[in-house]
Amino acid sequence: MRICLYSLCMFIFLMSILILVSCADDKEPIVQYTTVDRSVVVSPDYKGVVIPPNIAPLNFMIDETAEKYYVKIHSRNGNPIEVFSSTPKIIIPQKPWNTLLNINRGNELVLDIYAMDQSRTWTRFNSIINTVSQDRIDDFIVYRRMNPTHTHLTGRMAIFCRNLSDYDEKLILDNESLRGGCLNCHAFANNCPDKMLLGIRGYRAYGTSTLLVEDEEVNRIDTKFGYTSWHPSERLAAYSINYLPMMYHLSRTETRDTIDVDSLIAYYQLDTQTVKAVEPYAKKDRLETWPVWSADGKYLYSCNAPKLWSGKKLIDVVKHYKDVKYDLVRASYDIDNDKWGSLETVISAEKTGMSISMPRTSPDGRWLTFCMADYGYFPPWNPTSDIYIMDIRNSDNAFRKLSLSSDKSEGWRSFSSNSRWIAFSSKRDNGVFTRTYFSYIDDNGNASKPFVMPQKDPVYYDSCLDTFTVPELITEEVTVTGKKLLSAVRRSEKIDIDMPITMATPRKDGSITKPHEDGFE
Repeated sequence: MRICLYSLCMFIFLMSILILVSCADDKEPIVQYTTVDRSVVVSPDYKGVVIPPNIAPLNFMIDETAEKYYVKIHSRNGNPIEVFSSTPKIIIPQKPWNTLLNINRGNELVLDIYAMDQSRTWTRFNSIINTVSQDRIDDFIVYRRMNPTHTHLTGRMAIFCRNLSDYDEKLILDNESLRGGCLNCHAFANNCPDKMLLGIRGYRAYGTSTLLVEDEEVNRIDTKFGYTSWHPSERLAAYSINYLPMMYHLSRTETRDTIDVDSLIAYYQLDTQTVKAVEPYAKKDRLETWPVWSADGKYLYSCNAPKLWSGKKLIDVVKHYKDVKYDLVRASYDIDNDKWGSLETVISAEKTGMSISMPRTSPDGRWLTFCMADYGYFPPWNPTSDIYIMDIRNSDNAFRKLSLSSDKSEGWRSFSSNSRWIAFSSKRDNGVFTRTYFSYIDDNGNASKPFVMPQKDPVYYDSCLDTFTVPELITEEVTVTGKKLLSAVRRSEKIDIDMPITMATPRKDGSITKPHEDGFE
């Protein structure tokens, strides 16, 4: 018995020594190596990008067959980070990463990558050189996760708040709590979660309404809000109301499509709990959508197109769907007197030959970005959609395509509170799944190479079947709980507005009708 116990102890001791030697061997300095003049492929593609100093570690995979891997991350200041791995998966420790980025704002961030083959010979590849920006990105982002829309049956749909400095993702509300249905686009005032609008379509269970969050108080507005933009004063919000029947293509990757059959832009005044149609836009022969305020609140930009059909059947509309192209327009607004100016065209679709949608203005009042595609109003389902930018301080209305655009669909966007970063949705990876990307905007309106929102596991997106849409950057975490939001949905109390709006364009008497009430089939 004593011999067996002694043998067991010696075995454990020897194994411990072997493990320690092995670990020491893994992390010993690499002195001898062969240099090759080529870059190594990493996934996600975190090469040659500008990154915020407060972003989570950009973990990645090395596309190189080897027995072991070594990555040294360093910059001008501070201690380097060394990562040894027996697999191509490189996981960067968060605390040293945060420290290294914070003390190297404006400096290059260099990644030296080595791989060891079976003969224990190390090979060094060309370094990856990124840049740490001087400018932070907002610490949090809110987005909607859902199944791809190709199936038509959306299944689970949820709104999440993600901490960009790490990987913490918090659920705000999901549609399972509503017994199905849809969670519409969320909108924040001035990149702050204290004021938030969130649309719900609970169908039979809870109906259709809009949740208004003011600090920790939640109220339910008894009407549907569409694409929404808060006035910078936070006293009102403009939104569009659209009748959007679906259609499907049989011979392209993005099969789903939609048509804006009838639409209207309205605004909700918080103090009087009143909804009004925006007078310059309320025309029966026009389609009006995608409102967004200028940073000073003096103009409301939107997209506007003529109706190309006169019939009352959807088949008449479908015949013209590829001919519908939207102008970028704006109207001035005097908030103190609640007065609108006349409508003016900023960019004409007739001149560009393209259709404009999804305008977004920067908080500093300088930039306006928008999507432009060959037709229609909804970029996420149009593979030809790219992102453009214009300096709205200049009177010539000159614009150009941002270099961040790809050969796939680019869509939803938001600016950071300092106007230096944009978060946007793109299907550039495979044309099917929408992911969130970030890009830095410099003083001249140039965009850096975009990078996908980092995940702790670098192969996360390879197996993720969710799409990430409506990315909204905010400065603080959303603190209102899903329980409180759900309670507002379920209770009978609601804000009854003076002029109930359901859909479409005003009649001559000022009331609002649904398109099918006008005879659409």
